[in-house]
Amino acid sequence: MAAAVEAAEVAQALTRPLSCLQEPDCGRAARLRALEAIRAELQGRPLSGAAVQEVFGAQLVRPLARCVVGDAAERCRELALQLLRHGLSYGDRPGEALPVLLPALAQRLCPPQGSEPSEELRLGLVQLLGVLLQRCGASVGPYLTDVIRILQATLLDHYAEVRRESCRCAVACAQAVPEHFHMQSESLIKPLMQTISHQHYRVRVDVIQATGAVIQFGNGKSVDDVVSHLAQRLLDEIPKVRHAVTTVIGEWLLHLRDRYSYFHKLIPLLLGSFTDEIPENGKLAWTYWEKIGLQWEKENEEDLKDKMDFSVSPSHYPKGVTRPGLGCRELVSRNLYKILPGLCHDITDWVESTRIKASELLYTLLLHTEDHITQHMELLLRTLYQACLDEESNVVKNCVKAAELIGTFVSPKVSLRLITAAFEKTPKPSCVMVLTAVIRGSPKGILRPHLADLAGTLSQAGVCQRSEEVFYTEQLLCCVQALIEVCQEDCKEISLQLMKILVTIMAIACSQHVKEKAEETMSSLAEVQQLDSSLDLYKQHITQLMEWVSVSCDCWTCCSPEILQLDVIATHSGPVIGEALNDFILILKTCLQPDKDPQMRLKLFTVLSQLFQKASETVNSQGIFMAYIIQWGQEEEQAWCSHSGGDSRLFPSYLETVIKDILAPNLQWHAGRTAAAIRTTAVSCLWALIHCEMLSPEEILKVKDGLMPQVIAAMDEDSKITRLMALRIVGVFLKVCGRQFDEEKFTSVYTEVLKRLDDASCDVRLAAAHTLTNWFKCLKDSDVKSAMESHIEFLYQELLIHLDDPDQNTQNAVLEVLKEGSVLYPELLVREIEGAVRKHQTPVYCNKLLHHIQSAKESAL
Repeated sequence: MAAAVEAAEVAQALTRPLSCLQEPDCGRAARLRALEAIRAELQGRPLSGAAVQEVFGAQLVRPLARCVVGDAAERCRELALQLLRHGLSYGDRPGEALPVLLPALAQRLCPPQGSEPSEELRLGLVQLLGVLLQRCGASVGPYLTDVIRILQATLLDHYAEVRRESCRCAVACAQAVPEHFHMQSESLIKPLMQTISHQHYRVRVDVIQATGAVIQFGNGKSVDDVVSHLAQRLLDEIPKVRHAVTTVIGEWLLHLRDRYSYFHKLIPLLLGSFTDEIPENGKLAWTYWEKIGLQWEKENEEDLKDKMDFSVSPSHYPKGVTRPGLGCRELVSRNLYKILPGLCHDITDWVESTRIKASELLYTLLLHTEDHITQHMELLLRTLYQACLDEESNVVKNCVKAAELIGTFVSPKVSLRLITAAFEKTPKPSCVMVLTAVIRGSPKGILRPHLADLAGTLSQAGVCQRSEEVFYTEQLLCCVQALIEVCQEDCKEISLQLMKILVTIMAIACSQHVKEKAEETMSSLAEVQQLDSSLDLYKQHITQLMEWVSVSCDCWTCCSPEILQLDVIATHSGPVIGEALNDFILILKTCLQPDKDPQMRLKLFTVLSQLFQKASETVNSQGIFMAYIIQWGQEEEQAWCSHSGGDSRLFPSYLETVIKDILAPNLQWHAGRTAAAIRTTAVSCLWALIHCEMLSPEEILKVKDGLMPQVIAAMDEDSKITRLMALRIVGVFLKVCGRQFDEEKFTSVYTEVLKRLDDASCDVRLAAAHTLTNWFKCLKDSDVKSAMESHIEFLYQELLIHLDDPDQNTQNAVLEVLKEGSVLYPELLVREIEGAVRKHQTPVYCNKLLHHIQSAKESAL
């Protein structure tokens, strides 16, 4: 009764303003005053809900609705809108206004009839719709078509706040009339998906939440239309957007009526949030996932009874990782065959962020699938081979982690067979990388029976010698390191094969860093076998290694990898090479013949020269390099005879073999730069033998006749090093056995050495001078001294000329030569000096020389 009285009083007060609003000729100012008066009456006094409803429903709804729809004045429309919201908010029966307001809202917001030009008023109209949906509830059902039309338009509005409010209205509508909403829910999917990538992140959040409600209370078939868009939002840079996606997907997986039909599409989206960079998002996803797994367990308890009762945890599991529950594992395992093909495609997508997310998801899926991975191995391996070549390091990192899970859960009998089968073709670096990861993830005990086959595959020439590229050799080295780390002392069984691989890596790798790492790995291999160092490893396998590289030595060329492998074995084994001289020298003798590839000979001579420089620590470490071979067994004797063609009772020393059968033939002159380089290395090897005193005086006596012509010829080479080494060698020959030379040899030696005093190199001129000093010393006690008088006179004349050498050190060296030679024929030298002084030749040095001769005479008296 009181409400009726209040309503009557207000209605009486509103009579005049309402009549003003309804007059067609009423001006803007009058309409505005009328609306202000109405607002004052409604909001200026406290009214009960019934009173408000009485006045609002009977008198105000229609004129205010007409004002909102058709008034030209924006302020009038604004006031009318405010009054409508007030009436709907406080009236008892707001549903009575639906027949009037919803058509009005549709007319004002939906094209083509028209559209509200003011953004603020459009927002107000949508907010009014939200009030209607919230307060009227199921009463909106008959007008659902108008609501859907309005939302289809406003969800695409240019004003971001209108879109956000429209999303809230969509949620309210879905919750208000779920029994009718599902028939028209699909109409909202398209505008929602057009808005889901809006530039404002708050709009994107609201759209995702609205999508969740629309599908939750609507038609579940729309999941197919939205799942790809939601997947894109998981890559959104704003954490709140990703949080919204996680929440929506979690709710669907828990409550969607048709969720079983969409598990394979929704599970990847939720699991993709596990690796979100924001911990809260990852924790939210994990919380939902646990609930989903437990719910699925309860719903399928009978089916899982045996697994729940007799499930055994794997003995080998990734460290620091929580094992998912049974329901979670079963859900993934049963849907993986549907998920995996699309995921493998995404891992090779052209968009970097997609590849990263897909690789993270792959690891999570495999962690859930455990031993069920086995049935998907072929597809997985193909994908991993390709993904591990990705330029993005995060993709490679995630795929390597996934491959480690293959080692953890899949039997090596299956995984290694499939991976090594790929090595039969041209093995890619990514194949080796995947194999390395599988090894790292495998338990030591399970891997043990497969070590021999695995090492045999890796040590094949087609695998370990496939490429010298840094990336490939790095991966091969990592694979060996993984075997050593996982198998430890079990590596003794495959020690030789691993050494072959490491030797090959050191031989062919382009990167010094890789070579150093290979040496460190060699030390690790020795350590797990409880050996002191890698030298002990070489000692253990030196015979097999030499046999390995020498199999085809007769056919080697400069491109043969065996040359580089032999280089590594010879130079890195230190004193151990001295224990394998038989094989080593036979290889050198076979490959260093003049008819073999020149470039190959050059490489081998370089190796030999390095060894001779530290002979006592390498080839002569056992003291048998220079010794005659008298204790060979039958096999060694037959081998030597087959190579030498000599009497089996007269075995020469290794040193004699090197000089006569290797160095001497290669000192012969042949045209070409390569041949000259070979002669240089051969002369260097000979000098190294002499300099380190491995070539004893007795040996020099034996070989001088065969080597002297080639060494003398080498003094005329283009290479300064060759000339210098040859002069030094001739000097040693003179010092050791020069007194046994005949006139012809003395003549041939000094003639060639004298030419070197005109050499462009100061070092060569000095070496020539020192050699001539030895020549004079030998001739002093020789029987052919008298026969050489004319040659000595000529030599005096030439040496006096060279006292004018521009280099002072050479001048002093020549002076010392003349002092040494003055003992032979001093009077003859004095005459030559006096003649030189008359020609103004170096009077200072001539005086010194005369003084030396005079002092020598006085000493003799």
